[in-house]
Amino acid sequence: MRYAKRMTQLVTRVDEDLASLVDELIAEGVVESRSDAVRRGLRVLIDQHQRRRTAEAIIRGYEQQPQTDNEIGWSDKATARMITDEQW
Repeated sequence: MRYAKRMTQLVTRVDEDLASLVDELIAEGVVESRSDAVRRGLRVLIDQHQRRRTAEAIIRGYEQQPQTDNEIGWSDKATARMITDEQW
């Protein structure tokens, strides 16, 4: 009972096709229940959104302050050195 009191309940409707697909996941042991499927789906959606926001912020940062040739050049030189040093 204490567990249920700490959880917020979200109520939603889905079409029968989607419900059937979720039930297949349950039957295959991918998820434990419909609620588990919804929780996992929401976590994936939120994670993707947060990653997209982070990527957009990084892109904006590089657009506002692009890397210099000096900053980019060291990695190219290091890569060339690693390839040359490799015992093929």
